[in-house]
Amino acid sequence: MRILLVVDAANVVGSVPDGWWRDRRGATERLRDSLVPYGEAGVAGHPGPVETVLVVEGAARGVEPVPGVRVEAASGSGDDRIVELAREAAAAGRGCVVATADRELRRRVEAYGASCVGPSAVRRRPGGGES
Repeated sequence: MRILLVVDAANVVGSVPDGWWRDRRGATERLRDSLVPYGEAGVAGHPGPVETVLVVEGAARGVEPVPGVRVEAASGSGDDRIVELAREAAAAGRGCVVATADRELRRRVEAYGASCVGPSAVRRRPGGGES
């Protein structure tokens, strides 16, 4: 069973001051596209293949999935949806890695056995430089 990589879109997009606030949806689509290689390569000590899920909220809710990246639009809080995904992974006996810098979210998902990586783990190309 593949590890689940859950990416907190709002937190990861907001981790780099590159003008994302002018086009939140576009920034989220660029992040989504940059995540595709992680499916095969894995992330931060978790070799691939992994199933990648991008959790979006607010202005990014309309972002569509692409092959290799499932997009979950949170009906409420993105953090709550990420915790649900970590809980579901734990119940299935599946490993889960969450990409976020949010300390409270990290605490919540770690309670379900998920491990966490910072935004930089998914902001650079697998095995290399910035994406």
